[in-house]
Parts: sequence; C-alpha cells; structure tokens
Amino acid sequence: MAPARRSYTRASEAERREDLILATLDCIAEVGIQGATVRQIANRAGVTAGLIRHYFTGKDQMLEAAYRAVMNGMTQTAIEAAREDEAPGARLRRFIIANLTPPVTDSRTLSLWAAFISHIQIDPSFAAIHRDNYLAFLREVETLLSAFFDERGTALSPKQCRSFAISLNALIDGLWLEGTLAADLFDEHELADAALASVEALLRLTPGELASEK
Repeated sequence: MAPARRSYTRASEAERREDLILATLDCIAEVGIQGATVRQIANRAGVTAGLIRHYFTGKDQMLEAAYRAVMNGMTQTAIEAAREDEAPGARLRRFIIANLTPPVTDSRTLSLWAAFISHIQIDPSFAAIHRDNYLAFLREVETLLSAFFDERGTALSPKQCRSFAISLNALIDGLWLEGTLAADLFDEHELADAALASVEALLRLTPGELASEK
C-alpha cells in the first residue's frame, strides 16, 4: 500500500517535494518509466501539472530524484540497522542481514531498481547517481570492516579493506538479486545465513564467528 499523502495546504516545501517523488515511484512501479507521465504522476499525487513544474524542471529531473531516493533508501536502511551502540562484529552482522531482508528485499524495490538500471548506461545523470551511491555504500562497508578488524587486533591496510569491501558488496548484490527475483525458493533467513557464512570465508574468519555476534 502506498504511503498516505499529506494535505498540500499544510505540507512544507520539502514534504511536498517528497510526496511528488513518492508518487513518481508509485507510477514507475506500476507502469514503468515510459508509462509514468507527468500527468499520471500529478493525478497520483492529487496536484496539477503546474505545481509539479514548481518543484521539478521536467520528467527527467523527477526520475533522477526518484532514482536517488530508491538507492539512498536501500543504503540508509542497512546503515541504520548497524547501530553505533553495538560492538563492531554485531554492527557488521546487522548490516549484512539488513541488505538481505525486507524492506530492502521486496518485489517493489526490485521493480523500481530494474526500471532504473537500464538508464545508467545511456544517461550521465543516472550514472552519476549510481556512482555516488556505490561509493557511499563502499565507504560504509570499509568503515564497518576497519572497526571490526581493529577490535580483533588485526588492522587492515587501506588496500586490503577496499578489496574486502568490493568483494563483500558484490556478494550482497548477487544474493539480493536472487532473493528478490525468487523469494519463494528461500526460507526466511536462508539468504542472510548464506551471506554471513560467505563473508566469514571471504574475511578468513572462524566459521560461525559472525553468526554468533548478537
């Protein structure tokens, strides 16, 4: 179910813009990028096309904002799961699990990602958004890994940390795609457990070391 829209007589400028982005995402999830016209988005949001032009120069800018919202939302969900008041191992574990469980792994997120992904190779603006998000995700993984190994007394070099982060990201991406494309093939915790075991092997940890972190 789509989030309830705010009353436009009470909403702030930022809230109105956010509602328009949500309406854009709703339309893309239902009819794809080509089918999501400015008129459709305006109708979905309950506003006029003229009001949309107050916040966006056109459909391209709306699509860019919508793609940024999807990617930032996925990354932020995982970052927030890795609570700063926990030990580094527990934070790393929670981060991995969050990337492979709802709401990051659901059919709507997949449909939006699939709708946008084809634009990356043909639109420099989309490519820049993708690059920025990837680098932000990589930095977060590097931060978590660095803290984890520092606590163990086996500090990583920057080169080692980056290499591990790139590999861990690729591992999560692959399992995320499998889990969202064929969710019915996996038990509730199967993908997350597989990811933890694979990350342990990648980082040369004792089997079960990450899984035991609470």
